[in-house]
Amino acid sequence: MAFLVIVVSLIVVWIASLCKILHSGSSYSKNTFLSEVSGGAPNRRNVLLVIAHPDDESMFFSPTINYLISRGHNVYLLCLSIGNADGMGNTRKDELYQACLVLKVQPQQVKILDHPDLQDGFGLVWDRGLLSKTIKEEVSTHHIDTVITFDNYGVSGHCNHRDVHYGVRKLLEDASERRIEAWELVSNNMLRKYIGPVDIWLSMLLASKASSGVAYCLLNEQPLKSFSAMAAHSSQWVWFRKLFVSFSSYTYVNTLRRINC
Repeated sequence: MAFLVIVVSLIVVWIASLCKILHSGSSYSKNTFLSEVSGGAPNRRNVLLVIAHPDDESMFFSPTINYLISRGHNVYLLCLSIGNADGMGNTRKDELYQACLVLKVQPQQVKILDHPDLQDGFGLVWDRGLLSKTIKEEVSTHHIDTVITFDNYGVSGHCNHRDVHYGVRKLLEDASERRIEAWELVSNNMLRKYIGPVDIWLSMLLASKASSGVAYCLLNEQPLKSFSAMAAHSSQWVWFRKLFVSFSSYTYVNTLRRINC
């Protein structure tokens, strides 16, 4: 009987959390993320999302992408490898373009690299200077004013994710790039990572306690779009990733924290 009560309670909380996501604003914080108004109109940003591998955008950043697109910001995506660790790089590259179409990121605003020194793999260290130079080129080309990437743990601890963070940080250390805002996706502990939409309550609480302008909690108003985007990565859409996307808090909410150097 006690077990049944626990199960029913969890189901109720899960459903309540989904309802909160679907029927509330997509941003919860003291202020709205990138909401500045200039001359009476919203200030549209040129935002560069920097990831390590095809499918990072769908598995981890879809709430952020959905939020930015719905607010009319110009979203550019820089993927620093084709994810060729298993020899499927060309396939994964094509899949990323398909996933971006689902997420409403235009193909001409997506760049995928296949640099010999930036190859997918555990234990392959990416040079921070090369990363900084590569990201800077995209920033200059598209007049980027906001960069979003992983934090220093990189959600899963993958070394490529972490290197991307440090590449962005090195870019910010360049005095000529002080004008750029940079934000990192906050990594959750193991428990929070796998409680799905239930994590929104803690994410909102923590964002509300942060200093103004330091952290923002973005709820995903379109979680089904995240599933569709990940399904576009058909070579990666195996049973354990289906479970991950279903139960991962990153499908339902992103907490972004400002990177200060």
